[in-house]
Amino acid sequence: MSSSTPAPDLASISGAAPVSLCAREPHVPADRLVAEMVPPPRFDAVRFSTYIPDPNQPSQTEAVSVLTTFAAGLGGAHAVGGGKRGFFGFGRVPKAPAGPRGVYLDGGYGVGKTHLLASLWHATPAAPELKAFGTFVELTNLVGALGFQQTVRTLSDHRLLCIDEFELDDPGDTVLVSTLLGKLVDHGVALAATSNTLPGKLGEGRFAAADFLREIQGLSAHFRAQRIDGEDYRHRGLPEAPAPYTDDRVTQAAQGTPGASLDAFPDLLEHLARVHPSRYGALTDGVAAVCLTGVRPVPDQSTALRLVVLADRLYDREVPILASGLPFDRLFSEEMLKGGYRKKYFRAISRLTALARDAQRLVEEPETR
Repeated sequence: MSSSTPAPDLASISGAAPVSLCAREPHVPADRLVAEMVPPPRFDAVRFSTYIPDPNQPSQTEAVSVLTTFAAGLGGAHAVGGGKRGFFGFGRVPKAPAGPRGVYLDGGYGVGKTHLLASLWHATPAAPELKAFGTFVELTNLVGALGFQQTVRTLSDHRLLCIDEFELDDPGDTVLVSTLLGKLVDHGVALAATSNTLPGKLGEGRFAAADFLREIQGLSAHFRAQRIDGEDYRHRGLPEAPAPYTDDRVTQAAQGTPGASLDAFPDLLEHLARVHPSRYGALTDGVAAVCLTGVRPVPDQSTALRLVVLADRLYDREVPILASGLPFDRLFSEEMLKGGYRKKYFRAISRLTALARDAQRLVEEPETR
């Protein structure tokens, strides 16, 4: 059955035919990019108290303690009279204090780094408009939309900038982010970031990191590194992800689920190449579930990296994914999983697997729902 030709009887039962992500070309104004720099819906309600440390991993308990202290230190009144804010108090100071101005959470995928970063955002005693939260990709997209100087002006009055999934994928981003964070630190903005790579190791295996060593070391100097050990909580003690379904089962579930989308996987990959990654969140606005037919290995690295961004946005929004074809752990080639972007790909596999598990309810029999 064609993904663009839903069965009339099932469509009438659900009240509407599934939407197609491939038919969407969202426009995202710059002010929306700024307004959306808050923890995503999945992390609306998380707090330090809801983080459950693995008792076998003392670094997880230590991270909660470090971040709780860090958040408490960001309290106090705003600077007045144009004075520059300090790190642990926001009175007038002659210059930014020496030493690291932020905390950097390093660890494998699935140890709860984003949970802790969002908890820090919530715990920081400042109005929401004085705190910003976004992924590394979203931060670079903001610079692209506003321009460098306007981005500095927009973020320089913030108390805290949280950067999730800190990545340095090319020399241009290295210099851009290094310069931006340096400017923000000069304005007294505290920083917090997560990544799977220690600050001094950013960029390894992706480009000639030695040529940009000065910039990378400059970034590292802004952060105190906090290691978080542990296994992926998304799969800790849980059953394996469900096997892919048939095309007919996926199509039927899409047609019976209000708000679901239905696309052929190869078509979606082609469409992602025509939509800027900054718009992937808007691409899924109002979508209750993503249904994909014919999942197969991604053909090249550029396509794979776009899929990683989409997986992150779907995971942030808790959108389940029901798919036919190959299982998600076979999306990326062995060469990709051994290359410089391997940690991105493993994160994507982890998140897509969790969303596939969430989608099982879409194919349950009605009486068991």
